[in-house]
Amino acid sequence: MNRVQLLVLATLATAGAVAACGKKPDTTPTPVATPDTTGEGKRRADSLAQAQADSARRAQEEADRIARQRAADSLAALAKSGDEVKATLAVMIHFDFDKANILPGDQQTLDQKVAILQKNPSLRVQISGHCDERGSDEYNLALGNRRANAAKQYLVSHGIDASRIETISYGEERPLNPGHDEDAWAQNRRDEFTILAGGDALQKP
Repeated sequence: MNRVQLLVLATLATAGAVAACGKKPDTTPTPVATPDTTGEGKRRADSLAQAQADSARRAQEEADRIARQRAADSLAALAKSGDEVKATLAVMIHFDFDKANILPGDQQTLDQKVAILQKNPSLRVQISGHCDERGSDEYNLALGNRRANAAKQYLVSHGIDASRIETISYGEERPLNPGHDEDAWAQNRRDEFTILAGGDALQKP
């Protein structure tokens, strides 16, 4: 190869390099993905929102159920407590034949009534005195009155206002046991206790 040919090749190579360097870069923007707000993406978002709403609703319903259950339990407990207090108030005391003195074993029963009356200041009670069938009507009415007043005096002596306690005698008119033996008579010689007022929401001592 002679000098002329070499010169031509060198010239061509230089021209190619200059052409390559002078080529403009590709400035076409690259597509950017945008959220699909009208298709599958929107459906997924709606589904998620619905699931969250359902979860919140179920949580609120459960909280409401628990609150209702607790309220019902509290009311049931109060009712049970009130029933227990009423049962304690209703416990009778008994007397020996032809006597109106409080027996030692009945003092504890009356002490429980004192505690209930102290805890429930609006409570008013009636004490009714009863006798067995022996004796005249007049005598038994008087004896029943003494028995009712004996219980009242015990309660008053332990701090209960006398105005909260009424007394009445039924004599032999209302026997618990209609029998005609000592067992029946022992049951019928008694004082009964009845709520007159303030018994709707009784509290335990």
